[in-house]
Amino acid sequence: MAPVLEEFLSDPAADVSALHDVARIKAILEQCGRDGRAISYSELLLNLGFRFTRPKMRAVCKTLDKIDQITAEEGAPALAVLVVREGDGLPGQGWWTGRTDYQGEWTGPQAHAHIRTLQDDVFAYWQNQSLRI
Repeated sequence: MAPVLEEFLSDPAADVSALHDVARIKAILEQCGRDGRAISYSELLLNLGFRFTRPKMRAVCKTLDKIDQITAEEGAPALAVLVVREGDGLPGQGWWTGRTDYQGEWTGPQAHAHIRTLQDDVFAYWQNQSLRI
C-alpha cells in the first residue's frame, strides 16, 4: 500500500469525508470563537476522529480556505486564524502565504501580535453572536 494512502487509512474508525466537512469544521471553529480560544491542528484533527498527519492537515487546510470564503460572504471574521501549531500558537505557513494584511515575519512577537488581533476580532464576534441567541 502506498505510504500516503496508508496514512489516510490508519484511523480505521474515522470517516475521511470529515476532513472536507465544511459545516462540521466551521461549527467547531465557531465554538472555539465563542469559547475565546484557539485550537491546534492536532486537536482539530482529533475532533474529526484522526491522529495528526501532514496529509490530513493539508486536506483540512483546504477546507479552512473554503470556510474563510464562506465567512467573508457572511460578513463574519475569518475562522482559520484560530487553527494554530501547538509549538508556537501561530498558524502554519499555508495560512500566511498570499496575505495582503501583513508583511512581516511568520514567527516572533510581531506575528503573535498580528494573530492576537485577528483572533480577538473572531472572539468578540462569536461571543457577541452567542449573546443574541
